Amino acid sequence: QVRLVQSGGGLVQPGGSLRLSCTASTYALENYNIGWFRRAPRKEREGVLCVNKIDSILFTADSVKGRFTISRDNAKNTVYLQMNNLKPEDTALYYCAADFWARLCTPEAYDYWGQGTQVTVSS
Repeated sequence: QVRLVQSGGGLVQPGGSLRLSCTASTYALENYNIGWFRRAPRKEREGVLCVNKIDSILFTADSVKGRFTISRDNAKNTVYLQMNNLKPEDTALYYCAADFWARLCTPEAYDYWGQGTQVTVSS
């Protein structure tokens, strides 16, 4: 069982930046494909950015291209979602997810989930 704990998030003005963290307390995240997902109010959970074990991009949502990136710190067993030039439409509950086999950036493909963290972009 991979336990993921998220941190970061909060309220930011449009054009600002945030970094979300996702830390595993058990297995080494470097061995897992990683996905970041979000659920906006009244919308389904959607894939934002997913990478495989060697950090090749599996999927990037068109709405975040050029603004969001994933990175890892294996020494800290943590993955990050760096979000720049945030827009009000980025407001959502963000989740990290991990799976050993996931090839698609869909929620169904991931077994292990963080608890979610709220990102609100508003002036």
